[in-house]
Amino acid sequence: MSSVMKTSTAGASSSTPVAHNAVPPPPTTSGTRASRIAPHSHIKGLGLNAEGFAATDSAGFIGQNAAREACGVVVDLVKSRKFSGRALLLVGPPGTGKTALALAISQELGAKVPFCPMVGSEVYSTEVKKTEVLAEAFRRAIGLRIKETKVVYEGEVTELTPTESENPLSGYGKTVSHVVVGLKTVRGTKQLRLDPSIYEAILKEKIQVGDVIYIEANSGAVKRVGRSDAYASSYDLESETYVPLPKGDVHKQKELVQDVTLGDLDAANARPQGGQDIMSVMGSLVKSGRTEITEKLRREVNRVVKGYVDQGVAEVVPGVVFIDEVHMLDIECFTYLNALLESPMAPTVVLATNRGNALVRGTTDIYAPHGIPVDLLDRCLIVRTTPYEKDAIAKVVQLRANVEGLKLGDGVLERLAQKGHESSLRYALQLLTPASILANIAGRKQIELEDIDEMGELFLDAKTSVDMIGQHQDSEAS
Repeated sequence: MSSVMKTSTAGASSSTPVAHNAVPPPPTTSGTRASRIAPHSHIKGLGLNAEGFAATDSAGFIGQNAAREACGVVVDLVKSRKFSGRALLLVGPPGTGKTALALAISQELGAKVPFCPMVGSEVYSTEVKKTEVLAEAFRRAIGLRIKETKVVYEGEVTELTPTESENPLSGYGKTVSHVVVGLKTVRGTKQLRLDPSIYEAILKEKIQVGDVIYIEANSGAVKRVGRSDAYASSYDLESETYVPLPKGDVHKQKELVQDVTLGDLDAANARPQGGQDIMSVMGSLVKSGRTEITEKLRREVNRVVKGYVDQGVAEVVPGVVFIDEVHMLDIECFTYLNALLESPMAPTVVLATNRGNALVRGTTDIYAPHGIPVDLLDRCLIVRTTPYEKDAIAKVVQLRANVEGLKLGDGVLERLAQKGHESSLRYALQLLTPASILANIAGRKQIELEDIDEMGELFLDAKTSVDMIGQHQDSEAS
């Protein structure tokens, strides 16, 4: 056993290159958690200056200056509530940043603004009608900010002591009888003796000493606001959110804000509340498919929401619906989109396509620009995206490498930029992570040219793949 372990350790520590089909070394155990990095996680906004002009490589956006400036004008129209009844259409080849532009628009509108992305082919479902899928997407993109004043206990946790007692139902073990929580604010401190159920909520929120929390007096709900800034460290970037010590007394009235969407309200009211018996539970398990929400229910939800808005309790927050590959919709969906755009509570609609003059789906003889009927096209502001040049591709690759924590060796950035210019930007970006795995197996800390060359042999781009198939077919024909 020990000899096998010595052999494997020596093989892993050697500096000789390892083939791509070799067994990788076992992962090292560490306290850090690997998080998934989304393709557009580096996009923080449109990157415009105060005058509305595109700043060079700002907010994670590379190039597309004209498109970013046009989207900035659309953002101003949306904020001034002058974009109702219209839509934004992003047109350009694949991999030119159409999805990134839509995400940047939602970032510019605010972090609490709902963003509901979908693909045109999602409407074709065997369970729900096409128009119902579109209606659900629009309802999920309309937020409702509810404000209410509640009596709460708020402060920084200075003490968290559960008190145990003998379990009255059994002679074995102990149970938590109550929990003592100490809260501190700028004005003073207070010690609370709380029910065991609240202690369960505290454990669920993973609250510890030094956290700022508030406890609702009526319901006993516990909410963690963040970590007290007295515990802030000198790191430039942390995952923890630090908040100042609350002002005022521990026991106070606090205005709480809750964000929901009209889609959430529709689903909550459409789902019947079954009983606790075994037949009701089994019925809810069996009936797990999607159900359509009636227009009558939506009108009732709208009526209640309007009452809240008139009372000043709630505020409607229109979000963003992004429909990618919009040419995949058919004539029925386009007609329904016209009606949705004219509704009084319509979100901002952003469409994207990479088609030119195409046949409108659902018809046999109607050809239209981008595969969209002219009556809907007239409602759209069209923004064009252009293919990236080699220099811009290099900047995008370097940015993604920084986001993913990858180091590039000499000449690697130029090689990837060349591959992206010859094939596509997405192909160059897709080679980054596999090349880093290959470099890690070989015991290197950074990606070298040999890793990129080997990835080019293992994974082909579309043009090379088509050429190889074409040569094979030509050889068979001859």
